[in-house]
Amino acid sequence: MGAGRTAAVLAALGVLSVCEASGSRPVAEGEAGGAVEWAEPWDGAVFRPPSALGAVGVARGPGTPRPGSGEAVDLPVLLWWSPGLFPHFPGDSERIECARGACVASRDRRVRGDSRTRALLFYGTDFRASEAPLPRLAHQSWALLHEESPLNNFLLSHSPGIRLFNLTATFSRHSDYPLPLQWLPGTAYLRRAAPPLPERADWRRRGYAPLLYLQSHCDVPADRDRYVRELMRYIPVDSYGKCLKNRELPTPRLQDTATATTEDPELLAFLSRYKFHLALENAICDDYMTEKLWRPMHLGAVPVYRGSPSVRDWVPNNHSIILIDDFESPQKLAEFIDFLDKNDEEYMKYLAYKQPGGITNQFLLDSLKQREWGVNDPLLPNYLNGFECFVCDHELARLDAEKAYAASPGDIPVLEPHIAQPSHMDCPVPTPGFGSVEDIPENDSRSLILAINHCICLRFLWPFRER
Repeated sequence: MGAGRTAAVLAALGVLSVCEASGSRPVAEGEAGGAVEWAEPWDGAVFRPPSALGAVGVARGPGTPRPGSGEAVDLPVLLWWSPGLFPHFPGDSERIECARGACVASRDRRVRGDSRTRALLFYGTDFRASEAPLPRLAHQSWALLHEESPLNNFLLSHSPGIRLFNLTATFSRHSDYPLPLQWLPGTAYLRRAAPPLPERADWRRRGYAPLLYLQSHCDVPADRDRYVRELMRYIPVDSYGKCLKNRELPTPRLQDTATATTEDPELLAFLSRYKFHLALENAICDDYMTEKLWRPMHLGAVPVYRGSPSVRDWVPNNHSIILIDDFESPQKLAEFIDFLDKNDEEYMKYLAYKQPGGITNQFLLDSLKQREWGVNDPLLPNYLNGFECFVCDHELARLDAEKAYAASPGDIPVLEPHIAQPSHMDCPVPTPGFGSVEDIPENDSRSLILAINHCICLRFLWPFRER
């Protein structure tokens, strides 16, 4: 994994290890995924990079007893084949305590062929079939952590790619360890007060547009830039990133990405003055929702969203975002945004979820309450630790089943391997942001990107066998 990708993932995870901390905490009535009042961290950042933790002792999963003093010599070993995500410091191996029992997590590749090494853990962005550890050993499971979109590794969005793995943790609710809400700390994050409308009206009188676009990853399969370029013909859009840039951020410090990130409190205060944020994901997949959706809602802006086709299942209520695909053209969308911009009463309906009782989506509330991991929460494991314990528990159960079969092979059927399914990375073939493929000029880079995504070569997958 490159340094930039590693930093991004670690920043999203916040605190990396939970060491002998309580696996449970009180959750107030009516609140899910956090305490009643969510306090913004001192620096304004929700997803903070970790500090150096030093020796962490024994890591524990949620609700597990304190570890005993037994030796780890006979415990199943989980080998992180993507060592950049190893969620323990400072050594190469760590005993972990999970719900079903204990395992040893390691990033020492020398244990790969050991009979005790029961699972290999891969990070999807790093995974290359041509560099995979072959031959694949019959007693080992392969576990995939891939919270990113197909843009980072398109092979995993196709059946032969995803079915190389036994266990998955992806953005999809159908994966074995689902991570669809990886960018949402809790409901209190959504309830942060929006700037007053008079303040935003003054912002408009100073010459700012109603719509904000902040994107520096251009020409992605979702074809968002071409859509926004067309939208700009019908309504003013202030674009501050590298893509379609037409304005500068207000200070040199914010303009320098080395000194200000998208979690910078000064930048967030600036972005919160816009009434509408264009929120377009880099790829279209069911349940793939990033900070592009949740951050505008945190700031009190209305997301103008294109991304997960299932996004309605997750938003606070049925009147909290504007879905681009509900409009037949960019022009029709622009007309609707202009209407809301000029009608405060109608606009404020989109922020009703910030009021007491305004979050009415029970599926969202239940999903936040039931997830076993937290976002930047020192009292809950992050999803790296959580997935690690999930794999540990799976391997302990598999060992028990193998022992039971060995003791009574005539009475107990052999354990069939669990195989990941295409629904664990549910992403349709990319389509144009508007119009048809035939409408895209031949010299447009979008033509090449769409062609590449239509013609996938899986020649590196033949050495593998499903198990």
